[in-house]
Amino acid sequence: MNHTSLRTSYGLALAGLLAAGTLFAVQSPVSAGAATDRGGHSAEHPDEARRGAFVSAEHVQGLTPRQVEQALADAGLDEAGVRHGVDAYRLVYRTLDPQGRPTTASGLVVLPRTEERWLRTVSYAHGTLVNRHDAPSVKEGTAERAAPLAFAGAGFAAIAPDYLGFGEGPGRHPWMHAESEAGASLDLLRAGRTFALRHGRILDRRILVSGFSQGGHAATALARQLAEGKGGWLRLGALAPVSGPYDMGGVQLPAMLSGKLDPYEATLGIAQWTVAWNGVYRFYSDPSEAFRAPYDQTVEQLFDGEHTLDEIFAELPGTPQELLTSAFLERLTNPTAEIAAAFRDNDRTCDMNPRVPTRLYAASGDPSVLPVNAEHCSEAIRARGGSTELVDLGAVDHITSEQRAVPAVVRWFSGLS
Repeated sequence: MNHTSLRTSYGLALAGLLAAGTLFAVQSPVSAGAATDRGGHSAEHPDEARRGAFVSAEHVQGLTPRQVEQALADAGLDEAGVRHGVDAYRLVYRTLDPQGRPTTASGLVVLPRTEERWLRTVSYAHGTLVNRHDAPSVKEGTAERAAPLAFAGAGFAAIAPDYLGFGEGPGRHPWMHAESEAGASLDLLRAGRTFALRHGRILDRRILVSGFSQGGHAATALARQLAEGKGGWLRLGALAPVSGPYDMGGVQLPAMLSGKLDPYEATLGIAQWTVAWNGVYRFYSDPSEAFRAPYDQTVEQLFDGEHTLDEIFAELPGTPQELLTSAFLERLTNPTAEIAAAFRDNDRTCDMNPRVPTRLYAASGDPSVLPVNAEHCSEAIRARGGSTELVDLGAVDHITSEQRAVPAVVRWFSGLS
């Protein structure tokens, strides 16, 4: 696999949308009861600092139906389901970081241009990024923006978190950390409901959950919280994750280390995973414990959210074995207690009974996220009395799996009562 395809598989921009922007913001969280028009908003309860509290919003894009179709076509998505123009907004809201401390995050809310007051709600989580400015609420012309446009163009309210540390959120992104993925998604749903009310729209409490790649993992993490009643008033309505790495410890990491995945892609993934999870679990106190020289001096800075994928690739070696110390490789190959515990924390997003229609999409030819991940997820759900349908997207690569799946999920969600 060459660097061009690797850049694509890690969510770099696709060309093509036009921007429109009107800024409106508040300095303190706003309750769900507040009301305003598109031109501005008011604040209530300035001392309110709860999770999911709405902080600010900016109108970032407005598209006619034809423009939505073009945006989807540019991203390689079937545009046949588009029925409405859309308005897209970047929301900033309150949530928690992996240590449980208050922070803020941003995300995209896309509303269809329709007279319908009540809207069915889709939560769509994006795939792996390395640069905060590529987040769906920030950058146009990307697959991360196109998928929410597809759902909104079909008449849904589309809610797409940037995740912690991307977009307008502070700090670093805790990649593949299930609790913060679910928290950022759930709190954006709460903030999105507040925001929609100020536009005279009511979002259905039954959330239709989907996401691609890392977003598939985030989708199952969110779905599990909703299924277990941790979403408060919100409920799980349906689940359709796409090509997710649900089993990092049992499938993805061993494949990275054994050479089953492209070595450049594996090296990037292990570097990002090690840096991100060290920020949560403290696998090492000094980078030299995990990374060989000279990479121990540079790797952590590469994942600060400001570097591009090209810049990161240029600074990494060609294999995980060249990147990691022999001692840390041994800890990953035969996980120590703390690493095994971290996997248990994050590889159990499918340990649930959704009790709603569930489809797991995966591509038999995916060389980046192995389809056995979806099989393991299905087995976990079935072991708890749930029912799933595995949908094979064919002998295609990782990015093509999203391009095939998103229109299929739009159609499936549209057909659910």
